[in-house]
Amino acid sequence: MATYLVIFGAAVRPDGQPSGSLQRRIEGALKASSDLDNCCFMPTGGLGKAGFVEAEVIGRILRAAGVPASRIVVEGQASDTLASVRLCHALLEARGDADEILVCTSGYHQPRCALLFAILGYRTRRPPMARDLPSLGPAKWLTYVAKEFISTPYDCILLLHTVAFRRLYRT
Repeated sequence: MATYLVIFGAAVRPDGQPSGSLQRRIEGALKASSDLDNCCFMPTGGLGKAGFVEAEVIGRILRAAGVPASRIVVEGQASDTLASVRLCHALLEARGDADEILVCTSGYHQPRCALLFAILGYRTRRPPMARDLPSLGPAKWLTYVAKEFISTPYDCILLLHTVAFRRLYRT
């Protein structure tokens, strides 16, 4: 069984380099992995505004940091958080070896991501991540927190509906 560090995407700059938020997420995942024996990285995030697939950028940085390609499972289609969780779940089910999910994303985003994975039956942890507030500033940070306040129940309802529907009609 393996621990998966799911790294949620964020903006990529026009030159292909990660935004500050994305870089902090990657660094947090690498730091969290240092105490783990059997872990895999699962970067998630699709094509962004700058023309780069977020998960591929994350994968490139992980490999540059010395992570073997065999320990990186890229999910490069998701366009939002709920899609990331659903698509990662499909990959994890196919692999069949997920013991635990470490949610590697901004601190304000971790509770929603962990809750969505928990709804799907995964044991989750939220490793310490670098704080975004100093880099984002109070106004932008509060906007992101407000978005989480609205998005969390919405995504949970959608995911619970999907889970209940599948259980109801499972043959």
